[in-house]
Amino acid sequence: MTYTVLALIAVPVALAVDLLVVRTRVVLTLQWWIAYAITLVGQLAVNGWLTGRRIVTYDGSAILGSNHERFVGDWRICYAPIEDIGFGFALVLLTIVSWRWWSSRGAHLPAND
Repeated sequence: MTYTVLALIAVPVALAVDLLVVRTRVVLTLQWWIAYAITLVGQLAVNGWLTGRRIVTYDGSAILGSNHERFVGDWRICYAPIEDIGFGFALVLLTIVSWRWWSSRGAHLPAND
């Protein structure tokens, strides 16, 4: 399975968990989109640094575009493949959804003694 296919699966799964499974409906709030925009800026900065310096590389057959790093173009943004945006979206959304869902059920971390 390619990185592209996995990214195309991750986004709808995260949305389904939010909207249909646990029904936290995080993505329907302005608060989410503001927080995600801030997160996306940080993600692009870190991805750009890691990929632009070739600390992280991608197999050209597993992503859209090629394995030639470009700042923008060839299905890349800030050197990173466009699929990274989908994965970042799904990761952050599932984290916030989990946090809200567990918090609404009174789940607390054990106190340090």
